[in-house]
Amino acid sequence: MSLRPEQITARQYLDQKGSRLTAAQLRDRVGAAFAAIEEALGSVEEEAARGRAIAGAWSVQEIVDHLVETHRPSIAELRDLLSGRRPEGPPIPAGLQSADPMGRRWPDLLRDLRGLHAEILGALVAVPDGYTTDARAPLIMVVNTRAADGSEKPLHWIEELDWKAYAIVFRLHVLDHLGQIKKTLGAARAGS
Repeated sequence: MSLRPEQITARQYLDQKGSRLTAAQLRDRVGAAFAAIEEALGSVEEEAARGRAIAGAWSVQEIVDHLVETHRPSIAELRDLLSGRRPEGPPIPAGLQSADPMGRRWPDLLRDLRGLHAEILGALVAVPDGYTTDARAPLIMVVNTRAADGSEKPLHWIEELDWKAYAIVFRLHVLDHLGQIKKTLGAARAGS
């Protein structure tokens, strides 16, 4: 199977910015991403979080719901990897959301996100530098690509990741959605 350029770039990134880092470097990078999104969300009021500023796009609340719903099972998978085991079951779905993303109170959703971030960082803090394992986890990678007409289309595939590459995906995932949150809030301000 031949790989698309976007897949090759993603693999190189995961190797260089994930697998080759020390445990301490990973903790710092993942922690910085978590701090950035938590800071950005800290000033978002519930009404703004629930607003749909861009037609067809998730609200800020739906984005945070997605992060909570994907982080929760990801912690179990990370712990499996750190214990030298391949996680059981299929990879976590890319567009996972709760049954009712708008049904939760905004402060409760933010509290859950912060708690999950603390759990992830706690798991990473416990890893000594130099720890290795052959365990791998399947993860659905999603990369936006440009079509010939200039539109963006997501490219999905399953990638087998070591624990370090798996951990750095938390950073990538959070920063991707932080950009989406900023875009949504910017559109809301422009429309008011």
